[in-house]
Amino acid sequence: MTVFLVIIVLALLAVTGWQISKIFHLSNTPDADTSQVANNQDNQNQGKLMLGFAAFIYLLMIYCFWEYSGVLLPEAASEHGSKYDNLMLISILLIMFVQIVTQALLHYFAYKYRGAKGKKALFYADNDKLEFIWTIIPVITLAGLIIYGLFTWTDIMSINEDEDPIVIELYAQQFSWTARYAGEDNTLGKANVRFIEGTNVLGVKEEDSYAQDDKIVRELHLPVNKPVLFKLRSQDVLHSAYFPHFRAQMNVVPGMITQFGFTPTVTTAEMRNEDDIVDKVSHINELRKENGDDEYQFDYFLLCNKICGQAHYNMQMKVIVESQEDYEKWLAEQQTFGESLAQN
Repeated sequence: MTVFLVIIVLALLAVTGWQISKIFHLSNTPDADTSQVANNQDNQNQGKLMLGFAAFIYLLMIYCFWEYSGVLLPEAASEHGSKYDNLMLISILLIMFVQIVTQALLHYFAYKYRGAKGKKALFYADNDKLEFIWTIIPVITLAGLIIYGLFTWTDIMSINEDEDPIVIELYAQQFSWTARYAGEDNTLGKANVRFIEGTNVLGVKEEDSYAQDDKIVRELHLPVNKPVLFKLRSQDVLHSAYFPHFRAQMNVVPGMITQFGFTPTVTTAEMRNEDDIVDKVSHINELRKENGDDEYQFDYFLLCNKICGQAHYNMQMKVIVESQEDYEKWLAEQQTFGESLAQN
């Protein structure tokens, strides 16, 4: 009923506006220009408005960069992050350059060649030189970006098995993450959704000897400066494992295992002391204090970057990057899959 009433009100407002426009039209003096064809004054006004709009969008762009640069992510906390950021910076600079030049030309030409009585447009059927220029320049630019991006992607995604990375499975389900660490053998036991039963919510194969020393946790701990290889599985729908501060993301696809890896380079404690983070946390806590909320403390998080359902916004897992000693101490305290089976 509410929607129906809103539609009726909007329709009445539209009719009212139409009737008001008719009243203004009837109130014109006999010598007023009521033609629907633009005259010289209309063209002058439109040309000046185009210049004014160009100035507006440039001022708005400068304001947005100035006002909202503080919400950007801090420096990357992974080994490959600088390469990712460089690729992003080059892309943005190219886009901004093209946008500034093309918008300036568009609005300036709209003003310079505004309509006037007696002025005729000059028409070119074709211009091979111009067409070659505006085709070859984007081709070369895009080819360079694509090639650079492919080399960067290959470098980021290449996992050096000789470095003996820590193997961790990330298991996604609506709307939570679960991590499974490979034990001392550094090999994850077999798992399949068909094996899900009772407390075995990840579907780990109980008979697999490699699975007995696996450790299933709800909080992700990573040692600093140690490569980590993530194996990704989904129980239900398409998810996406997103580590914004580590510049890493990979889709989690039902029915298959995807993977990616990175090396964290900044501990949680070190990141909390970064100037950018200190300023942001301080600002957030000022807002939270006004609302009567508890103080916020920075932490890394694993997020889902696919809209996977109603509670998608809350699908996250805390990530703690710490020293090797603290990591080993924490891992030693976690129960193995074999121990949990014995208890049940």
